[in-house]
Amino acid sequence: MVWAELDDIKLSTVVPASITGEDKNHQLSDLDLAFKLHYITSVHFFGADAAAELTIHDLKKPMFPCLQLYYPICGRLRRHDAPAPAPARPYVKCNDSGVRVVEATCAKTVAEWLAAVHGGDHHRLLVYDQPILAHDFGFTPLVFLQLTKFQCGGLCVGLRWAHILGDAFSASEFLNMWGKFMANETTPRQLLTAPANPPHPSPPSSLSAVKLLDPIGDDWLAPNSSKMQTHSFHITQTQLSDLLAKYKAEPFQIISAILWKSMAKIRGTNIITVCRNTKNHDKNDHEMPSNARHLIGVVEAETSSVIAEADILEISKLIADKFFDQTGMIQKQMEEGKGLLDFVVYGANLTFLDLEGVDLYGLQLKGRRPLLGSISIRGVGDEGAVVVAADASGGGRLVNVILPEDHIHHLKNDLRLDWDIV
Repeated sequence: MVWAELDDIKLSTVVPASITGEDKNHQLSDLDLAFKLHYITSVHFFGADAAAELTIHDLKKPMFPCLQLYYPICGRLRRHDAPAPAPARPYVKCNDSGVRVVEATCAKTVAEWLAAVHGGDHHRLLVYDQPILAHDFGFTPLVFLQLTKFQCGGLCVGLRWAHILGDAFSASEFLNMWGKFMANETTPRQLLTAPANPPHPSPPSSLSAVKLLDPIGDDWLAPNSSKMQTHSFHITQTQLSDLLAKYKAEPFQIISAILWKSMAKIRGTNIITVCRNTKNHDKNDHEMPSNARHLIGVVEAETSSVIAEADILEISKLIADKFFDQTGMIQKQMEEGKGLLDFVVYGANLTFLDLEGVDLYGLQLKGRRPLLGSISIRGVGDEGAVVVAADASGGGRLVNVILPEDHIHHLKNDLRLDWDIV
């Protein structure tokens, strides 16, 4: 990892406040394992008024009781016994090995950093990136938390979360719970058990929402033939209100339609993957991390030219009405493969991930909300992905687009000229 502009790097580990117990394991579901090549990342920027007087002790102390609740995320990957040389299904051994904490300092102010990387590659320096690889498969932490102090006294909290643990809602709920412990707003209690994978109908059809890879072993990193780049677009509350008034559709559908239309013109794209979450998240209904409520499906047009020439309302209706849920098919194929198959979910097709309901501003320091919260994914396949989340106002949207770098330039031009989105 390149640490340009960051100094005084320190790594430590925080473990649960109490011992989890002997031989306690967290079994990974078929759907969990389908996401094993993907990682959720988020950044939360706080001003000096929220963070200047907070010491590293103040930040780490409430992690201990918080991790007592979220003990599976402190475990390490293992494989069940199997006759050699056959691989075996992975699971998480809840051995309290802990969450890795990275401390860093930056000579810039928060304002200078945000101005310098506006629309850039998702603040990569502020999220520690260590994918799970074969040489340290059984030792790599599943969660990294990077705390970067800025010259002005501000702070960035950067999270890297292995998707096999749970979806973006689970990752966000963990961070928000940590904030509540910091504010003495909660006490250790048992989290609700995550729901089992709900049954999904699997009518006969080809599985097109994901890409099945040749076996990659214990290097849990999606292979790419193109260099991928991230760019952020901000759709303001005013812009979104105008779009909603014009097209009479849901925000996620309109935004997805705009970007699908652009990509159909740029490279020809007639099929997309759409990822949603089935749960109506209650802020007081905290569950163990899980991927159980993730929905993965496809929307397909006859040709890419149909999308390139269609009206945004037509494409929005196609996304709303022609979503074909393939979650059950993925579960079934993974089950038949004994949990050992290697899938790319995000980026198998151009993928749209609906994270509008993620509470990015639920993490607060000293009662103050982040200046900016952003969420994205790593391990995206060559077809790219689009992550849609709410902005600080709640009325606009922050859109993170991960694409081959030569496509980013064309997309930026197209959205600026046709939609005044930058």
